[in-house]
Amino acid sequence: VNISILIVAVVIFLLVLHHNFLGLSDFLKRELSNSNPVGLQPIDFIPAVPQRLADEGHDKEISVVIAASDERLGGAIAAMNSIYRHTRSNVVFYIVTLNDTVDHLRLWLSNTALKNLRYRILDFDPHVLEGKVQVDPQKTDTLKPLTFARFYLPNLVPHAEKAIYVDDDIIVQDDILELYNTPLKPGHAAAFSDDCDSTTNKVAVRGAGNQYNYIGFLDYKKETIRKLAMKANTCSFNPGVFVANLTEWKLQNITKQLEKWMALNVEEELYSRTLAGSITTPPLLIVFYKQHSSIDPMWNVRHLGSSAGKRYSSQFVKAAKLLHWNGHFKPWGRTASYAEVWEKWYVPDPTGKFSLIRRHSEAYEAK
Repeated sequence: VNISILIVAVVIFLLVLHHNFLGLSDFLKRELSNSNPVGLQPIDFIPAVPQRLADEGHDKEISVVIAASDERLGGAIAAMNSIYRHTRSNVVFYIVTLNDTVDHLRLWLSNTALKNLRYRILDFDPHVLEGKVQVDPQKTDTLKPLTFARFYLPNLVPHAEKAIYVDDDIIVQDDILELYNTPLKPGHAAAFSDDCDSTTNKVAVRGAGNQYNYIGFLDYKKETIRKLAMKANTCSFNPGVFVANLTEWKLQNITKQLEKWMALNVEEELYSRTLAGSITTPPLLIVFYKQHSSIDPMWNVRHLGSSAGKRYSSQFVKAAKLLHWNGHFKPWGRTASYAEVWEKWYVPDPTGKFSLIRRHSEAYEAK
């Protein structure tokens, strides 16, 4: 009898244990499936920190987020190379791309001088933008989903307290650790370069409205905008380079706020009709109105792509810590100012798919 009771007890114990194990297994599956939101799935994983960095005390991760579309992949490659070559810090690149670009990107990174880069590739699903972006049926190719990757920084770098976002049309000429260490005021989730700063305040962009003030990006005839009580002459900022405090970003639910204004624009057309720049800028201007810190303007010397002419002196370009070819003239495409500076950091595509449309032969000399 005792043996029978013992056997029954053991069977019951095993059944309970099995049930709990199944429950734990289901729980873990849910946790793993929820650890990355839809459309932001990791593809490649980051290798271990090089021993050199650990020995020198530079093992703290500096997270740099950059988008890499197939038609502009050479730009992202040059940007990452310039950052990598100018720092001894433990920089890890979070490269956001589309699924059909992944193989090309991986080959470019693994078969060139960039093979020692520490990076993680993230696939961005454009479906996360449904209902949040107004698409012209006649111009569906004008929508660039990856330009919105910066809205989802905490999802891209979930473990980090801080991150840097950079566009693909930049070149860094100093240690990006300095930019990473930009002080942010209490309660500020990001630091941007204001458009009224001394390096950019007299640059005109053809076809744009007042590109330095909020009125150049938002339609102040709309009641929804007027109710915000944001002064139309407030200096705007450039979102192509910024430092984010991801702890504050999550606390303030910045991503949800940005998505809210994207959806409202689809319903009410809140952006200026003479929009001075990318459609990603207006929601950022609203959410960060008088609630952002500033980065050193030398860390975003921009408008090099606004014309083919040379807007700055050679000495000033050499002194700049980050050069930004925002505008129509990209250094890998049409003739742009100081394209030869960009080409120093360009790494040729081993597959031969990406080729420069033009080669800039003009000498790099002072005016």
